[in-house]
Amino acid sequence: MSNIQFDAYTPTWCPGCGDWGIRVGIKTALQQLGFDPSKVFLSFDIGCSGNMNDFLNGYAMHGLHGRAIPTAIGMKVARHDMPVIVIGGDGGLYGEGGNHFLHACRGNHDITVIVHDNMVYGLTTGQVAPTAEQGYKSKSTPRGIIEQSVNPLALAITQGATFVSQGFAGDARLIIDLIKQAVSHKGFSLVNILQPCVTFNKVNTYQYYLQKTYKLEEGYDPTDMNDALKRSMEVHEEKFPLGVLYKSERPAYHEQIPQLDEPLTLRQRFTDFSKFGEEFV
Repeated sequence: MSNIQFDAYTPTWCPGCGDWGIRVGIKTALQQLGFDPSKVFLSFDIGCSGNMNDFLNGYAMHGLHGRAIPTAIGMKVARHDMPVIVIGGDGGLYGEGGNHFLHACRGNHDITVIVHDNMVYGLTTGQVAPTAEQGYKSKSTPRGIIEQSVNPLALAITQGATFVSQGFAGDARLIIDLIKQAVSHKGFSLVNILQPCVTFNKVNTYQYYLQKTYKLEEGYDPTDMNDALKRSMEVHEEKFPLGVLYKSERPAYHEQIPQLDEPLTLRQRFTDFSKFGEEFV
């Protein structure tokens, strides 16, 4: 186990925010995996979740809103020997960056995506986010949202992700276990975490999730895609399964690129770019 702490500064989140529990889960999981902060890459999105960039010590980058996934993919292709983790909210990763999420699943890029799913844009004071249920009222949708909600679990499963799980910010032990499994999995891993926003979301509270969530039963088979999809659709019945919903094995994206023969990285391999410039002379 690494003796280097994954601490930086004291968080400034609202008291009771689900981000506190998620931070504990990520920090503890990385410590238990024995990672040195300089040996793991963290790609942070914008928002309350992205503020964790200041509160979690690691080799990290704080990118543009919705662009944390392509940043992570770039690092994985360049340094495919390094664990790469994305940390962002449902607005950034399923909204602004929804296209990146979809295609990262398709490619089975070997990254772990941890999503703070609170159904609102918390940092900009509570506008409706993509995972909010149809009819949800916010300052941006005072009469209720018209669109259907994004189902991140079903989307990930159907688009090719090979590890799909869901946790709850009120259960740090489960979050730790899911993150450790996700990071250890080779391929695209999703850890969607139901995260109450105590300031702006007065519907999906801790009490709400304590009543509506359930842990996948012992003996549940995560390799059964049909059952996994069935469980993912239970969100429309206000039932939220917790645990590893789906898991499969297939080659990761970087393993199928002949240019990435070990142990060379892209930086080591491509040092002479003159031939590329000659094409435009």
